[in-house]
Amino acid sequence: MANPIDIRRSHRLDGTGEYYFSRKLREIAQIEAQTGRSIIKLAMGSPDMPPHRSVIERLIKEVQRPEVHKYMSFKGEPVLREAFAKWYDRWYGVKLDAQNEVLPLIGSKEGIMHLCMTFLDHGDEVLVPDPGYATYSAAVRLAGGVLRPYRLTEQNDFYPDLEEIEHHGVERVKMMIVNYPGMPTGQRPTRELFERIIAFGRRHNILVIHDNPYGFIRNTDSPMSILSVDGAREVALEMNSLSKGHSMAGWRVGVLVGRKEWIDEVLTFKSNMDTGMFYPIQAAAETALSLGEEWFKELNDIYYARERCGYELLDALGCSYRPHQAGLFIWARIPDDFEGDGYDFSDAVMECCDVFLTPGGIFGEQGRRYVRITLCCSEELLRRATENIKARWHR
Repeated sequence: MANPIDIRRSHRLDGTGEYYFSRKLREIAQIEAQTGRSIIKLAMGSPDMPPHRSVIERLIKEVQRPEVHKYMSFKGEPVLREAFAKWYDRWYGVKLDAQNEVLPLIGSKEGIMHLCMTFLDHGDEVLVPDPGYATYSAAVRLAGGVLRPYRLTEQNDFYPDLEEIEHHGVERVKMMIVNYPGMPTGQRPTRELFERIIAFGRRHNILVIHDNPYGFIRNTDSPMSILSVDGAREVALEMNSLSKGHSMAGWRVGVLVGRKEWIDEVLTFKSNMDTGMFYPIQAAAETALSLGEEWFKELNDIYYARERCGYELLDALGCSYRPHQAGLFIWARIPDDFEGDGYDFSDAVMECCDVFLTPGGIFGEQGRRYVRITLCCSEELLRRATENIKARWHR
């Protein structure tokens, strides 16, 4: 057979490696296959519960209609745009024009890339949280932007130190990505925080992107939108998602909301990259968005019970953690006397106890002394992991 022609990947992928979980879970699968060990994986944040039964019933009903299998509108069907507008009014007190200020997305992860490709030119700087979701950094790099990580520390309640950021200069900064409730820290926002971020963006002509998928999970406060702050529409866009709060991760339903002119710019890029999502999914999402407090209480009762199991597991490891975290995870500091970082700690726990924890360093330099565990698993699995740790973990 002849040798293949010499085709090399684009330089835009330089510095962007394979997604950590993709690589690590493959390594764990190899270990299990070679040794017969069964490793308990407390890593990924993929909800393990189904959506409300009414959502599934709506999908089944709609999918049987012969006319819904065609291409759908690039900007989403009115049924979904209007549902998102009503949802924002009901839960956040934010009134949106469904026609012009709401853009459904095939998941908000897609939206991060769309925003970067729409607004960034080569060399534009972007403020990204450290620790923070790795996709933020990857999307900025792929779009030709320059990363400017800003530190989120426990001493500062995992909020950005805007004075420190200003001290280092923001002349080339075009965009700032913020995420509250935060992943991986679980920190909740305050209105004062959002007001300060909006004032910062206005002062320096910086577009603020707020990623807001965790507001309904383990959050006893009212969920907040940055767009509820006075003047935010002239400074910020917000992404939201049904993946977490409605247990619809695999359905890929997200949304971008905000100023019409910016939404239109994103649609210019998006319409060249994809089409609208399958209509029955949009219709079922409307049903999901109509669910009330009973749904969220039922969901959170389960997550809070799992949280208690997670605390017991972390206590057995000697980790420390802040109470009242929101979202699907618990963010914990490794013991002060452990020699090594979160990667070393995760490896040691897995080798000793057959339990895999996410090392905090994958979220940035500020996460190196932390680990993260998921609550997207049963209480039984968390208890089994805790039993392994209590029986085997000795340092």
